[in-house]
Amino acid sequence: MIALHVNVDHIATLRQARQIREPDPVTGALLAELAGADGITIHLREDRRHIQQRDVHVIRETVQTCLNLEMAATEEMFAIALSVKPDIVTLVPEKREEVTTEGGLDLTKNISNLHQGIEQLKNAGIRVSLFIDPEPEQIEKSKEVAADDVELHTGTYANATNRHTRENELVRLRKAALLAHELHLQVNAGHGLNYQNVQPVCHLPHLKELNIGHSIISRSIFVGITEAVREMRALIHTA
Repeated sequence: MIALHVNVDHIATLRQARQIREPDPVTGALLAELAGADGITIHLREDRRHIQQRDVHVIRETVQTCLNLEMAATEEMFAIALSVKPDIVTLVPEKREEVTTEGGLDLTKNISNLHQGIEQLKNAGIRVSLFIDPEPEQIEKSKEVAADDVELHTGTYANATNRHTRENELVRLRKAALLAHELHLQVNAGHGLNYQNVQPVCHLPHLKELNIGHSIISRSIFVGITEAVREMRALIHTA
């Protein structure tokens, strides 16, 4: 069965809008687990726009399933990850001016420091995933730097405005998944997935994990986070 990791960043986004204590992403993480989430994903950004270091530490202490920490490949973040010891670290690109992550890591540029950081994480027993665009060169470089997983960026598929583009993107994702599996990389996927577009992605070969956040948190405003997670879990299961 494909695992569902629920990203609770946007609970923290709402909290930070008022700079107060509620809503608490820790509570959201626990409720998501109780509703059937197989893991919790949080992104500690360099500018701390939503998740804070306190959240990372408390969620690490309370999550009973699997904690996936998304972060930039910087010395500061590597040090935090080595201290917190999440189950998975997903390395992502990060720009201060972006609203959300706009694309995958470009592993064709300056990967020497990346390789060293990945080695440190793996030596600490932390699984390492790289958030990349579904391109052969990026997948091959992921293997070269000794990542365990790749998370295929599904944003272009999710944002497609016509059927032709969507189908082409699914073909690209399928080819990427096959190559990653061939290179002994675990295949994960995420970004922009929602209740309307998730099921075709579930048919990608060798897919193990989906990371979904914004659509679940948005849905939870109307039906509660427990029901929102259950609905997404059901869609993935029936697909």
